[in-house]
Amino acid sequence: MQSIDWRNPAAYKRIKDLPPAGFAWEYLRRNEDYRRDVERLTQRREPAGEEVDAFASRWGVRFRTRPRRAA
Repeated sequence: MQSIDWRNPAAYKRIKDLPPAGFAWEYLRRNEDYRRDVERLTQRREPAGEEVDAFASRWGVRFRTRPRRAA
């Protein structure tokens, strides 16, 4: 169990200054469903466009695509 006292304002000092996107990221990266979906998506060499779109729709995020290497 964490030792942070949720009643102590000092425990929230760091997140108080986060921009909304930073706060959203802190929430998402701790979300078990999100982490599971990321793991599933990144296990594939090249996820299908539909999978990426479904992920983006569910979580409201997009990742930059990697350029393909010339063969």
